[in-house]
Amino acid sequence: MGQSGSQEEDDEVDVGAIQTLYKSFIMECPSGCLYLHEFKKIFGIKNDDGPESLYMDNLFRSFDMNGDDTLDFIEYVAALHLVLRGKLEDKLRWSFKVFDDDENGRLDRDELKKIIKLIYKMKQGKMTDEAGNLLTVDEICERLFDTIDKNGDGHISLEEFLEGAQEPWVRNCLKLDVNPCAWVNKHQDQINGYKKPLTSQRNPRL
Repeated sequence: MGQSGSQEEDDEVDVGAIQTLYKSFIMECPSGCLYLHEFKKIFGIKNDDGPESLYMDNLFRSFDMNGDDTLDFIEYVAALHLVLRGKLEDKLRWSFKVFDDDENGRLDRDELKKIIKLIYKMKQGKMTDEAGNLLTVDEICERLFDTIDKNGDGHISLEEFLEGAQEPWVRNCLKLDVNPCAWVNKHQDQINGYKKPLTSQRNPRL
């Protein structure tokens, strides 16, 4: 009896938090869809040809689960949940999806270099090895491949990606972090308010 009551209470919290998030979503996106330029605005990124903007293009694609070039409410909450509460493995799986431009389930050198180059530009070239020595994009990519591509086939599988990311230096290069502005931060309490993430309703391949 007590357990059932607790479950009902949790469900009530879930519903209330979801309703609040939905109201916020509709106020920001009356059409019911979040477009790329609006997504960039959330994160304080200008919609231009800069590295930050190109980086956000890849993030948006990874959250657009049905490929319609917009985020609906479910995709929107899944994105917020991952950014604000996601576990490391979930974020790494999501990072792999962002890197995997052709979505064939493995990374080649060009795909890896494309994202590393954007991250490198955003960090103004301040990417180093463990000793603090500055590295070039090519040096980073070569070292990542040498470390992660265990079978030497010239591609990185998801399993190799996750295993390689156990090394701190590799993980810092591969894990994609975003810095949401105050617009997103205000949803932190709402995200924390529900116990069961909405990703269970539609299973994104993070």
